[in-house]
Amino acid sequence: MEINIRKATINDLPQLAVLFNLYRIFYGKESDQDAAEKFLSERITKLESEILLAETGDNHLAGFTQLYPLFSSTRMQRLWLLNDLFVPEPYRGKGISKKLIESAKNIAIDTNAAGLLLETAKTNTVGNKLYPATGFKLEQKSNFYFWEK
Repeated sequence: MEINIRKATINDLPQLAVLFNLYRIFYGKESDQDAAEKFLSERITKLESEILLAETGDNHLAGFTQLYPLFSSTRMQRLWLLNDLFVPEPYRGKGISKKLIESAKNIAIDTNAAGLLLETAKTNTVGNKLYPATGFKLEQKSNFYFWEK
């Protein structure tokens, strides 16, 4: 299967919002197609994230990843948060996630970033195999804390 990785544009919103909605459902959120499209539209038009699409030769979306810019004060460099990565069921097991991750790494390289940062659940067995296989190292030197209102 031919898969091309490219940056999303505003023209991709209808098809991308469907995938994004499925991604949110996968993580236990309620379906909200309209809100998904609005959220993605804002990220794209305000240039607040980089969204990479995996597209088949017949122009179907087979996955996406979304990166958010961060900065490291100690490194005095940009970092990218690989926040979202999703490949729908029919396309899984075909190496699409790895292609999306490699393209995300290229964005980090092209923007002279220090690297990519990501978080995944301890129960995500697929992700916890995928990320080390693509060069990510499990951080042992720091604790991850989260404040939620």
